[in-house]
Amino acid sequence: MPEYEAVIGLEVHVQLKTASKMFTDAPTGFAQPPNSLTNAIVMGLPGALPVLNKGAIEQAIRMGLIFNCEIPEVFQWDRKNYFYPDSPKNYQLTQMDAPVCMGGEVEIELSGPSRNQMGEHKIIHLDHAHLEEDVGKLTHFEKESLVDYNRAGTPLLEIVTQPDLRSADEAVALLQSIRMHLMAAGVSDCDMEKGQMRCDANVSVRPKGQSALNNRAEMKNLNSITGVKNAINYEIKRQSRAYDKGKEVPQETRRWDADASRTTSMRSKEEAHDYRYFPDPDLLPVRFPRSRVEELKASLPEGVFVRQRRYMEAYSLPYTVTSVICYDHELTGFFEEAMATYNKNPKALANYIANELQRERAQAEGDGMLPMEQVKLVPGELAGLVRLIDEGKLTKHLARDVLIEMFSSGKSAESIIEEKGIKAEPTDSSELEQWCRDAVAGNAVAAQQVRDGNEKAVNSFMGPIMKASKGKANPQAVRDMLLKIIAEG
Repeated sequence: MPEYEAVIGLEVHVQLKTASKMFTDAPTGFAQPPNSLTNAIVMGLPGALPVLNKGAIEQAIRMGLIFNCEIPEVFQWDRKNYFYPDSPKNYQLTQMDAPVCMGGEVEIELSGPSRNQMGEHKIIHLDHAHLEEDVGKLTHFEKESLVDYNRAGTPLLEIVTQPDLRSADEAVALLQSIRMHLMAAGVSDCDMEKGQMRCDANVSVRPKGQSALNNRAEMKNLNSITGVKNAINYEIKRQSRAYDKGKEVPQETRRWDADASRTTSMRSKEEAHDYRYFPDPDLLPVRFPRSRVEELKASLPEGVFVRQRRYMEAYSLPYTVTSVICYDHELTGFFEEAMATYNKNPKALANYIANELQRERAQAEGDGMLPMEQVKLVPGELAGLVRLIDEGKLTKHLARDVLIEMFSSGKSAESIIEEKGIKAEPTDSSELEQWCRDAVAGNAVAAQQVRDGNEKAVNSFMGPIMKASKGKANPQAVRDMLLKIIAEG
């Protein structure tokens, strides 16, 4: 039997973050009463004419600039004609021949050999991205279907990749990268549970070494990361088994059935001519100023992976920490604000954010993470906590309890220390000396390493001493005493 390889392309549908819809001032929103976010334009009533949403166009262009797309000087609007209950006008305003973004590329990261190691990075090329209006939402029951047009007309950006993907894992990595970058730039919230990010996957398989593409199956409206991964893996196996049996794989549209863990045929694959595209007569082509494109480019945040590499190089932060902070734009902002207050110990700040802050958010929510807007601990106060530790006024052992109180109350470290009478000092110098001598006696190897010039080895003694002092020993006093005792031999 031949060995097969998968050829995968994605069509990623992203709702843009705007206050109003694509061609009208009707508001966007979620979880509102059904059919309450509509008007004559959304419903396609006679005489209602569309008006372009400039903010949606700029958000689409920002996406293109993030992923190095070409922004054409002119783009235009077309009608995609089809009859379905979720489309009130019986056509969709979209872009066929002249989309807002052409080409481009997305950097993805695959899983590493372990959670603590960076995985392989790869470039996935984009074909284009086009703007369109979203459709409504159908809810099916046993004997009837209901339609809610609240989503209809929402600005939707469809990002179409080249068939560069070769596995379900690569498809997942692409979705994660798009999501991280667009959320960081404020282009979209990309919440798949709210339908703000959806995906169609085009999958075909071919014998390894073959350059020609075989027929593909398009799986529609995959609305979760797990669904994308499972549907692609199933489809690769289904098509491979078909070829092994000498069967043909028809070009068709299929549906992923999560309950049955399989895809099922919906219809033969449509072609462009099936939709009778033609230029919309109510919307003129758009010529977007080059000067404004440059302004939008200047407003973009640093790329997620670019920032991660900078943090690792400039601050010597490990991959495990940067993959937490850099992949979450809210944590990135928290770290940057804390660094603006106190930048002498980025490692400590990053570790507290990636570990302690995240732990407290998880415990506070129970199921999931407490939203950052509800976190009482502010960046400047966390920076103040790290400063106190660096100044020897608070031990790391005691700092954990202080941080927990800061998280729950929003108070500063200084006020909590004063209220609770916390001090970073030993009971007396004789006790400190004895703790240090006991620690040195218990680790002769580390003591010799210090004598040989490796002062970092002195950290090996800190744990036992802090345990003996119940976290109250002044770190700098401990270090000075250790170096003195070790030097004595």
